[in-house]
Amino acid sequence: MAEKTSILSPLPGVFYRKPSPEQPEFVQIGDTVNAGDVIGLIEVMKNFYEIKAEEAGVIEEIAVANEELVDAGQELVRLKK
Repeated sequence: MAEKTSILSPLPGVFYRKPSPEQPEFVQIGDTVNAGDVIGLIEVMKNFYEIKAEEAGVIEEIAVANEELVDAGQELVRLKK
């Protein structure tokens, strides 16, 4: 069975799946990511923080919607390794 891991939000804020409204989403379900790949952004008080994969894997689930409010420690993405 494949091992699974989650990417968690490091801080509370608004999660963005796209770098800007007219650009495509950073990742889709089924995409392969490597450590350091940006999977989304968190906005806190008009500052944007890149959320990066800490290890390689395949995107199995995206747990939050674009522009959804998230809490610190909340699961954003589930990876299958």
